[in-house]
Amino acid sequence: MDLKARKLLRTLYGFREPQGIAYEPSTDTIYVANAGDGSVRLLHGEDLAPAGAIELGEDADNIRIDAHLHRVLVGYGSGALAVIDPGRRQKVTDIRLIAHPESFQVEPQGGRVFVNVPDANEIAVLDLATAKQTSTWPTRNLRANFPLAIDTERQQVLVMFRHPAKLAAFNLRDSGMTHAVEACGDSDDLFVDTKRSLIYISCGEGFLDVFAARADDFVRVTHLATAAGARTSLWVPQFDRLFLAVRAAKDPAAIWIFRPAN
Repeated sequence: MDLKARKLLRTLYGFREPQGIAYEPSTDTIYVANAGDGSVRLLHGEDLAPAGAIELGEDADNIRIDAHLHRVLVGYGSGALAVIDPGRRQKVTDIRLIAHPESFQVEPQGGRVFVNVPDANEIAVLDLATAKQTSTWPTRNLRANFPLAIDTERQQVLVMFRHPAKLAAFNLRDSGMTHAVEACGDSDDLFVDTKRSLIYISCGEGFLDVFAARADDFVRVTHLATAAGARTSLWVPQFDRLFLAVRAAKDPAAIWIFRPAN
């Protein structure tokens, strides 16, 4: 996509149910996780030409870049986080989990990874230095925890649940759930706008929720109608824009662009 011209430049083919995608800047490489065959396909950033593949086995899903430790992390299979060395383009180890990982985030400068494990009704806390799980945060009576984000200013891990549809905050230091509020249903992405202390949530039921972030509460400031199934989004602070993927229906598939009001 050319964001300035707002037009499609190219479509790449040959992937098997692509899920996660991430750009690793030190090697100018794009990583694409494929759920269909469990592979991670690599592309050259400059021309998008194939640059190899890493076979993980099954259900490769979310990808994150740990710039601090210079690692690429990929959730996959029945319960693991693959740790990849981008310089060698090889998997160096696995961090085992009790079930398949969904969204996860790396603590900035902290060496920990917080992982949603919905089939186990928990949030797993991993230590990247030892490649082991160090603790488990139960989700109480909340189920289907998929999106997750870290609010560094308020020292919270934010998690969206689908059953029931709620946004919850966990204290980053003592692991306790501090508060939870109702939010839109069938959520899949969650972001923190640190500039405005806002939280953006995209939901498949056809809404975009915006909450004001506070230390001990969330206040919903916007409940914006979008399109059914439009639950994948990306907040890009450098552009000050939220990009929402909208499925093809009566109209072709599209990327909707949202600009914060202030």
